[in-house]
Amino acid sequence: MYGWRNRLGVVVTSSDRTSEGEYFRYTPDGVSVHASRMLLEDGVADAETLEQMSNDVERCAKLLKTTNVDVIAYSCTAGSLLKGVGFETEIEQRIEDVAGVPAVATAASIKRAFDTLKMESIALATPYIEELNELEVNFLEESNYEVVDIHGLGCRTDEEICTHRPETAYQQARNINCENADGIFISCTGYRTFEIVDQLERDLDKPVVTSNQATLWDALRTIGIDYSEVELGSLFEH
Repeated sequence: MYGWRNRLGVVVTSSDRTSEGEYFRYTPDGVSVHASRMLLEDGVADAETLEQMSNDVERCAKLLKTTNVDVIAYSCTAGSLLKGVGFETEIEQRIEDVAGVPAVATAASIKRAFDTLKMESIALATPYIEELNELEVNFLEESNYEVVDIHGLGCRTDEEICTHRPETAYQQARNINCENADGIFISCTGYRTFEIVDQLERDLDKPVVTSNQATLWDALRTIGIDYSEVELGSLFEH
């Protein structure tokens, strides 16, 4: 039986082609992944469409409840921080109220990851347009993290974001790395990163957090799953 240990529910954007693949490949043995999708109109990643998409949260949580999942991850970075600090935990609460199981939202998960790894100053790589970059920097700085450098690729749609290979994220992260950054954060659940996390940490000699990595780690630890077998950067050693 799939999910004989635990079942992970994930809420993803309708145009995301990355999150599920990364979660499927890296969940520990016996943990299954079950997805529900929120409509992101035309796959456009901007503040207006992401806010409209957030109205779909309860519907997705209700669907996942019928699968008897043990935890639900809201797998969207910008979509869980676009209204500022507090919106990320509000989304978690909205899911928990409907599904009756613990929930994690990516924007909350990355902060938990930063705190675990003692990352106070961050170099930030994103695939986003400037509007979303500004929202993310404001969110992180309001959460008492220092963004020492940032670079975005200017992708306006999930189609553009999801076509980038992990090597793009690797090079982008290396280019923004600087001495006064405690660690690197590669943002966006649609941005493929899992293959390069370990190599990037070795090459830069500092921790690397990515949106899907932090979300998966947070979901697994929330329900007490042993994830020691997962090789996905220093975060999974905590």
